[in-house]
Amino acid sequence: MEHPENNQEYKGLAVNRGIEQPASVNPYLKAQRKAKRRTLSVAEFVEGILQGNVTILSQAVTLVESVKPEHQSIAQEVIEKCLPYSGNSVRVGISGVPGAGKSTSIDVFGLHELQKGGKLAVLAIDPSSERSKGSILGDKTRMEQLSVHPDSFIRPSPSAGSLGGVARKTRETIILCEAAGFDKIFVETVGVGQSETAVHSMVDFFLLIQLAGTGDELQGIKRGIMEMADGIVINKADGSNVDKAQLAATQFRNALHLFPAPDSGWTPRVLTYSGFYNLGVKEIWDMIDEYIAFVKENGYFDYRRNEQSKYWMYEAINEHLRDSFYNNEVVKSMLADKERQVLEANLTSFVAARNLLDAYFAELKK
Repeated sequence: MEHPENNQEYKGLAVNRGIEQPASVNPYLKAQRKAKRRTLSVAEFVEGILQGNVTILSQAVTLVESVKPEHQSIAQEVIEKCLPYSGNSVRVGISGVPGAGKSTSIDVFGLHELQKGGKLAVLAIDPSSERSKGSILGDKTRMEQLSVHPDSFIRPSPSAGSLGGVARKTRETIILCEAAGFDKIFVETVGVGQSETAVHSMVDFFLLIQLAGTGDELQGIKRGIMEMADGIVINKADGSNVDKAQLAATQFRNALHLFPAPDSGWTPRVLTYSGFYNLGVKEIWDMIDEYIAFVKENGYFDYRRNEQSKYWMYEAINEHLRDSFYNNEVVKSMLADKERQVLEANLTSFVAARNLLDAYFAELKK
């Protein structure tokens, strides 16, 4: 098509036709495009996991984390078939205040253990934004050595505002990792709120990482978290911070003496180390190994695993009942109206809840 500017009316003004542009899409791209990934069957998932195929393991974990009913159905079948091959690992929960160096410490701890042999899986729960619902999932970038190690598997998971749901899925992921041959499992918490309680209910040893030189060493440490800890370690005990770390360790030891003795019979220890300079890491693992041997000998190891399984059975019941309630059509049709009545003070919260529950149970009886 000629440019109108080349018309005789516009003498002295000329616009070149220009060069014909090629198509914006590579014509050979379609032929080279990979075929859509085929969804594996349950048997293929199980076989791949038992063979230690990390790619198939990752796909299975993605199904576990999915909220789609069809994905959950496949995931539960895979978990059930992998269950007999699980339970043969040491599960370590790692918690601490933000900035305590959890990810760096995991990198150092993991590398130390992998030098002895075996395989390590790191399951990191990453907090999601309450506003955007997004997660950075950047823990892997701070585990520079583990992220490239052939015998490690790092899987960050977004909390997505539902810590209970993530905790359940993390426990199911542990089963898959153990079936894939990972004999050491690290579970890193988000370090806030109820995450410690959730992680404590799925690990054998709970390690609390603290810092020295940040003011009152016991400030912000909830008694419940202190009582859950099987070991406390003070990070960044290097350079001019060594004396502060030793002082903080003494304060934590004194605090631990005020608590009742743990059911395991183990006396929690307080150690200092430097994750950055790799100092004192061996002593921490010696403590963990000693603890595992101690609780296996007195029978507490199996008792705790059984109690955890029972706990998660009840958690699963609670979750399914909650989902069933909120997905019920009658409840969904009444919910907005009851909420409005509560906000307008025409109905108490308890009466509104009772009305909704009565309607829900009446619907179930039909």
